Amino acid sequence: MDTVVPLGLIVNELVSNSLKHAFVDRDNGQIQIKLCKGKSGGYKDNIAGSKKEESQGTSFILIVSDNGIGIPGEFDLENPVSLGMQLVNTLIDQLEGKLELKKDNGTEFTIKFRVM
Repeated sequence: MDTVVPLGLIVNELVSNSLKHAFVDRDNGQIQIKLCKGKSGGYKDNIAGSKKEESQGTSFILIVSDNGIGIPGEFDLENPVSLGMQLVNTLIDQLEGKLELKKDNGTEFTIKFRVM
């Protein structure tokens, strides 16, 4: 529940934004939602300083994208003005995740997070 509820809210907000803003003056468009298991592994220093494989949790990648008009160039992902994107950032922080944004050919939000 600690993961599913924030993910549901994130998807809801990003899809709502796409529906409201991405397809202005267009009759059609495409929104995609993908959730896949990420590459596992990674390394973490232990107390002795040697590298050991990190096995805690499973990593996932959530991608929400559209082929709409794209986000304006002045949009600041780190300091969004809209309440909805502030909520998305807060929920991603709650998941201890990372958010990436691509603005080419529409908009694509990629969220990487780990479930313990």
